Amino acid sequence: VLLQASGGGLVQAGGSLRLSCVVSGRTISSYAMGWFRQAPGKEREFVGSISWTGGSTSYADSVKGRFTISRDNAKNTVYLQMNSLKPEDTAVYYCASDRSKWHRSSYGPDYDYWGQGTLVTVSS
Repeated sequence: VLLQASGGGLVQAGGSLRLSCVVSGRTISSYAMGWFRQAPGKEREFVGSISWTGGSTSYADSVKGRFTISRDNAKNTVYLQMNSLKPEDTAVYYCASDRSKWHRSSYGPDYDYWGQGTLVTVSS
């Protein structure tokens, strides 16, 4: 199973970016997907997750109202739309697939496959 994340880059505060995560080797329509991030010198943290149908999402308080997760199961792809970016959003962003079907979690160890990460840098 391979998760390929893309879309990171340098953006000014207040700007927007859209990350994509293409999954191969697993049909994700039965699996929740999550986004996590790790800032320099900090531990990895949960950003948000989306249920297998896309009908339910959850977000960390720090990104709620600014970030939106969506998915296209036909394309085996998950997205993270990030608006109103702040310098504190600077981090490497990772997509991940839940290890169990019909299950959604904000807990990292509940995810078994991870993308390589894409760097998002927000300048002030």
